[in-house]
Amino acid sequence: MSAPLEHYGIIGDMTTIALVSRTGSIDWLCAPRIDSDACFASLLGNNEHGYWSIRPAAKVRRIDQHYQPETVILETDMTCDGGRVRIIDFMPPGSDHDIVRIIVGLEGEVQMHGDLSARFAYGKLLPWIQCDGNRATLTSGPDALTFHSPVPLEPDWEARRLEANFTIRAGQRLAFSLEYVHSYEALDRPPPDAEKALERTSAFWREWAGRCKYQGRWRDAVIRSLLTLKILAQESTGGIVAAATTSLPEELRGVRNWDYRFCWLRDSTLTLDALLRAGYLDSARAWRDWLMRAAAGSPSQIQIMYGIDGQHRLTEVELPWLPGYEESRPVRIGNGAYDQFQLDAYGEVINAFYDARVKGLPAYPGSADLILTLVDFVERNWQRPDEGIWEIRGEKHLHFVHSKLLAWVAVDRAIRMFEEFAVGVGHKIEQRIPRWRALREVIHDEIMDRGFNPRIGAFTQAYGSDALDASVLLIPHMGLLPADDPRMRSTVAAIEKDLMWDGLVLRYSTETGVDGLAGHEATFLICSFWLVDNYAMAGRLDDAEALLDRLVSLTSPLGLLAEEYHPTLQRQLGNFPQAFSHIGLINSAYIIEEMRTRHGITFPSAAMH
Repeated sequence: MSAPLEHYGIIGDMTTIALVSRTGSIDWLCAPRIDSDACFASLLGNNEHGYWSIRPAAKVRRIDQHYQPETVILETDMTCDGGRVRIIDFMPPGSDHDIVRIIVGLEGEVQMHGDLSARFAYGKLLPWIQCDGNRATLTSGPDALTFHSPVPLEPDWEARRLEANFTIRAGQRLAFSLEYVHSYEALDRPPPDAEKALERTSAFWREWAGRCKYQGRWRDAVIRSLLTLKILAQESTGGIVAAATTSLPEELRGVRNWDYRFCWLRDSTLTLDALLRAGYLDSARAWRDWLMRAAAGSPSQIQIMYGIDGQHRLTEVELPWLPGYEESRPVRIGNGAYDQFQLDAYGEVINAFYDARVKGLPAYPGSADLILTLVDFVERNWQRPDEGIWEIRGEKHLHFVHSKLLAWVAVDRAIRMFEEFAVGVGHKIEQRIPRWRALREVIHDEIMDRGFNPRIGAFTQAYGSDALDASVLLIPHMGLLPADDPRMRSTVAAIEKDLMWDGLVLRYSTETGVDGLAGHEATFLICSFWLVDNYAMAGRLDDAEALLDRLVSLTSPLGLLAEEYHPTLQRQLGNFPQAFSHIGLINSAYIIEEMRTRHGITFPSAAMH
């Protein structure tokens, strides 16, 4: 059985990310980028599919894993007969994809065993190994890994892996490093100076984390979430991927397994909110600029997601040789939802530009032209059914309330850009403002008339439906109605009654079959954060704080969140770590504090909790 996601830490360098288990095994690594083929894929299979393990040879009696404060430098302490050892794992920023593992003797004398078993192309291809004492290269086509060891390597030619057996004594420090290189480039680079790289990496992350403006009682969780967002960002492009992994299941042994190593437009506004609230204008600007480039061109060709460079084609393919995480098949790469029509994408883009201006980012050149073309498209297409925020794969397209909400947002924010920031003055936009104001009212009135079901007292998933959907919790965020409006209060009450499992929120009921997929899923963490926000904005601050406490308690021992949480199994599910979940945590912490300030309520002392 695969290890629970709570047993994994992550390290990264803003280009790629590795998942490191509590037992000292790197079980997932895509190189040279987060969307490249995996060379360690045992997370989605078994040891046949690639890993890099360093562990004591004797039975381990205790494991303690933690990050160095306010960094993504991971420390794993293992106690066994004979002594105690620490593994320090990190990826130096800007290091050409190095992974450095420093083994530190803490107590006594410990026999250690290292095992490097790379398998390229997601665990399918065996490498050609060349070994020279303490250095080795592992090659497959254009891909290669250069491995440096402080102790002699012992190749297992038949198994196509490298082993190392050594002793670590108290006070000793031994450094291993692994670097991805193109096989047609020079493979004889010297190993990094591990101790200097550690010092440099620590200084980088501490400085970045120290810029966070949030000083509230959830600061540790907020900092960890911001650090997670930072390493999910691509330094070269500014894009932020939804998660570091593919095909981690929403239901164990089920088929709801998707590739999330792409950038979704639906994340844009909430991502900007999180980064700008915390004071990271440079990261927010990079994301805004990525968004501008991705959305450029014809509005009819806008996609809901893109590759980290803005790639359009994300063809979905199944990998039959991988048995999947806990036998959850199929394993997929690429994402077939990329060419869906989702009306909300247009509102997300325009709202992100508006939000960026409100929070202090300068205007992006050409944004007026982009806004005009996007709203013109929405004006012509807002009455079309679509696949919705949850990327419904069934044949039945619906008039989703969330989609209409974001159509209203697209028009409303375009008008506000004109009114508040003079975007479009003397431009074609100015000529359209009267018509857009009328359109804004038409969409608003239709949502009120057709989106709210008086029989159940709630905004529903789609027009004419009785089904609930947690995405309508975004109505107050987007400004269509305040959270204390009677219709929102009754919607929240309906969700509390019929769309919650053990105090956490489902995004919708899979019983309806609307998503066209077999099986079910667990509670969707971002939706519970949206409920926190509604509580806070409606003045239910104690309820908001209690639910946020509960959600923070569900983070892994390292403070990480996947996409979903299964209350019965008491474990996280879905791709990991999930940007949307961490964005929700950051924004909820800020919203509670903002609402307490607005209501003049003193925030309880952290010492009381």
